[in-house]
Amino acid sequence: MGYMEEYRKWMESPALTAEEHAELAALEGNEKEIQERFFAPLSFGTAGLRGTMGIGLYKMNRFTVGAATQGLANLIKQYGPRAMQRGVAIACDSRLHSDEYSHLAASILAANGINVIEYESLRPVPVLSFAVRTYGTLAGVMITASHNPKEYNGYKVYWEDGAQLPPKEADVVAKEMDALDMFTDVKTMDHQEAIDKGLIKIIGPESDEIYLRQIQKMSINPDCIAQVADDFKIIYTPFHGAGYKLVPEILKRIGYKHVICVPEQMVIDGNFPTVKSPNPENKEGFNLAIEMAKQQGVDLIIGTDPDSDRCGTVLKSSTGDYVTLSGNQMGVLLIDYIITAKKLTNTMPPHPAVLKSVVSTEMARKVANDNGVACFDTFTGFKFLAEKIKEFEATGSHQYLFAFEESYGYLCGDHARDKDAVIASMLIAEMAAYYRTKGMTLYDAMQDMYKRYGYYAEETLSIVMPGVSGLTRMAELMKELRETPLKEVGGTAVKDVRDLQSGIQTELATGAQTEVELKGQNVLYYDLEDGTSFIIRPSGTEPKVKVYIMANGKEKAEVDAKIEKYAAAAKEIVK
Repeated sequence: MGYMEEYRKWMESPALTAEEHAELAALEGNEKEIQERFFAPLSFGTAGLRGTMGIGLYKMNRFTVGAATQGLANLIKQYGPRAMQRGVAIACDSRLHSDEYSHLAASILAANGINVIEYESLRPVPVLSFAVRTYGTLAGVMITASHNPKEYNGYKVYWEDGAQLPPKEADVVAKEMDALDMFTDVKTMDHQEAIDKGLIKIIGPESDEIYLRQIQKMSINPDCIAQVADDFKIIYTPFHGAGYKLVPEILKRIGYKHVICVPEQMVIDGNFPTVKSPNPENKEGFNLAIEMAKQQGVDLIIGTDPDSDRCGTVLKSSTGDYVTLSGNQMGVLLIDYIITAKKLTNTMPPHPAVLKSVVSTEMARKVANDNGVACFDTFTGFKFLAEKIKEFEATGSHQYLFAFEESYGYLCGDHARDKDAVIASMLIAEMAAYYRTKGMTLYDAMQDMYKRYGYYAEETLSIVMPGVSGLTRMAELMKELRETPLKEVGGTAVKDVRDLQSGIQTELATGAQTEVELKGQNVLYYDLEDGTSFIIRPSGTEPKVKVYIMANGKEKAEVDAKIEKYAAAAKEIVK
């Protein structure tokens, strides 16, 4: 069915409300917008669904949520009565319509005879992952679009290990969705009726208490907090989102007496009124916190995104300016601290390892290896880090200490299998206390690490390619790069290229090819002659191509010059 036929089908459907019909009627004559909304359904994958909200096939709305949930219900029913009894845990973040979609998903699952555990109000992503593992559900659903702008929402599905849905199961859901009519084939029932019949169980603070106890166990050296707690202040902001309760609470439980929250951003609001984008990667969102920090002499600010899986920090530098740490910088700081603290407390396991995504800084490997700890790469996406943790559990080959990705995601412990800004906030605060006992700030600690391990710098460029034309161009670009490999970037020769889709590494000078461990993701990884890594990857959840530049050297100026040169080259290559 073409996009105009699909548009007409929606226009004529009695399932739409008068308001929804009016939204579509306003598109009459605007063929480009109709095409953007109806050219294809939102694709369901291991990351679930994500898109801008609105009425249409390629939008997040109650119909796409309903289709995804019916597809999930059909998958679960294939596993039989025991799987249906184990059921699904559901939570949501603070976005517009998130609670509506959460109740809708719960009602659809209940109508299919599947038990549901639903949180009574918004919760962080890691709490949903924790609930799946703790309550033994077969699956979990999190209504969230993470750090995206306010126009977005999403639908993430987790499997019984607490990690995101594996490819095999995701394919089943996608096929089930394709086979159904989202207006007539989705079963549902009244939400309150499902609660009254015991099909939906509402949970809340009692579950938070179990989660917080698990988190607190991962504090490695709380004694250092007691030494500085009387005068150490931390400012925290949840960016109007789900971290607003649990992050301040865990910081207080580990001993902090002065946790100052940004009042304007403690207000739960899916419009995110105080920021352009609720992303802790962007310093702009911390403006209110920085003003408070200046007034109160605070040198550490922690912020979490709306679903509290990403964690960002702002520090006071040696010049008194407030600067952000990148996800890579915080990742290596935490690796170095965790290793140090484990050694100090004699809690280092026999075969320790840290995990990072393939696009995260190589400084992590340097820090780990110099301290006798293994470092492993995975594909981008925390589900792949979770798979590696699961592999370690099965084989006993290593004990993971810490897992991270450059996009501000961190995990420690066995309570969850997705990035967790609550435990990250706790460990960052503990680490800050440790360095305070040594008369240092986290900014000082980062500068000290550069002196010990060498200078590293990274930059990620996101080239947005929206709409149908953008999807086409993204595919064409990767095809062109495979057919005509880059021989140089910014005037520096390419040493070899790793195609992580085929799993083949090609040495350009000789043409020699070897197989690499990582295989099956649309990523091109170029190793340049000067030691820089230049990586091109289409995003799996957003209409953009990402270019990662990872450089190192003996001096900061040398590394900064490399970043500047290759960033300029990237804009010429990806267009």
